[in-house]
Amino acid sequence: MPADRGNSPIIIKRITQEGGGGHHGGAWKVAYADFVTAMMAFFLLMWLLNATTEKQRKGLADYFNPTVVHSTAGGADGALGGHEQNSEETGGQGMGASRDQRMARAVEGAQSGFEDMARQIQDELTGSGAESMQMTNLLRHVVTRMTDEGLVIELTDLTDQPLFEGDTAQATPVMRELSAILSRVLGRVRNDVAISGHVRGYPEMLIHSPVWALSDARAHMVRNLMSEAGFDERRVQRVTSHADRRNRSVNPMDPGNNRVELILLR
Repeated sequence: MPADRGNSPIIIKRITQEGGGGHHGGAWKVAYADFVTAMMAFFLLMWLLNATTEKQRKGLADYFNPTVVHSTAGGADGALGGHEQNSEETGGQGMGASRDQRMARAVEGAQSGFEDMARQIQDELTGSGAESMQMTNLLRHVVTRMTDEGLVIELTDLTDQPLFEGDTAQATPVMRELSAILSRVLGRVRNDVAISGHVRGYPEMLIHSPVWALSDARAHMVRNLMSEAGFDERRVQRVTSHADRRNRSVNPMDPGNNRVELILLR
């Protein structure tokens, strides 16, 4: 029996582990994907260096600098420092001018054109372009100023020359001549206009205060006079009355508070 055991064959079993080795594994795919990603990032960096200005490159560097704390309140501290790329900054390269920038430039040009036009009208209405002493005397009633809404042209009473007869809406010859001048000057431009009436305050003991009806009637009288002088009524956007709520003088009963404002709208 012991002899039979010594002649029994010895079997050796080798176990081969599959997966992860040789050309059938997936490790090389991960490495290749990392390589492609790195190359894309490299070419993107080269493009950014070529398509941005020095100021924008500094903004990019600051954005990726971990020692800089960025605020999320606005876009001025972003990657480009609050600046967008446009064709003027990049020489036609890069993303190009955005629609917002084109719109901003158009609005800026329109505002600049309006201000130039308004200055010319102011010159005509403040007496600098007056042709005679009579015209200069008439234009003493005119005060102009620029606001966000447009060019405001005030027609005000003078102590010796009111624009309306007493406490009525009947226009004086001075008011009629001023309306004709305004119709001629404003008729050269296309902007719409707004008209508003203002009057001085009246004693509180009056049972019926005329301030609202009177300011409204005077504003409409100026509109009618300008229309008779040839001004296009379709350009009048609104006619309003402010009674004695917006006085120019500290004294509410000062006749200087009697005025009609025309606004040449932007």
